[in-house]
Amino acid sequence: MTNDFDSMDEIYEAEEESSIIKYLTFLLEEEEYGLDIKYVNDIIQFQKITKMPDQPEYIMGVINLRGNIIPTMDIRKRFNKKQIEYNDRTCIIVVEMHEEQVGLIVDTVSEVLAIENNNISDAPRFNNDFHNKYISGITKNKEKDDQIVILLDCQKLLKEEQINEIKENENLVLEGGKTNDEGK
Repeated sequence: MTNDFDSMDEIYEAEEESSIIKYLTFLLEEEEYGLDIKYVNDIIQFQKITKMPDQPEYIMGVINLRGNIIPTMDIRKRFNKKQIEYNDRTCIIVVEMHEEQVGLIVDTVSEVLAIENNNISDAPRFNNDFHNKYISGITKNKEKDDQIVILLDCQKLLKEEQINEIKENENLVLEGGKTNDEGK
């Protein structure tokens, strides 16, 4: 039997390249972003957020989702985009980050795209010093006239230490304690 592959490793690599990954896409302004569906736990309507002291500007606070307290991040603020009023299309995508649930506030959810690995390009580098830390790749949405979709690396939107600090502050407030700055 003959084939075009010299080893099993090449066969596995070929299978990986042709594998399909599903992405949940969402909009911020006119830009479309995608998250690997394996990290998405839930999509909910925007709801009341309880503010938490001593958090980065993009951490809006926490929500109560079926008895679970979940920190919530505004993706617009995280990406330094112009703020808009939340409306009836605003959604919270609940994702798994570093073994914790985090809510991501987005303008609106679009669709789920099935994308072959070989249709994903690397994130561009604009100069030698620049590296976009949140982007895992770029693809085109063929059903929307090849509109560019920026694929995000969900695990890099927040560092594990940041999530732990948010959870620590959340627990202190819920227990009636003081936050890091209040005790100084």
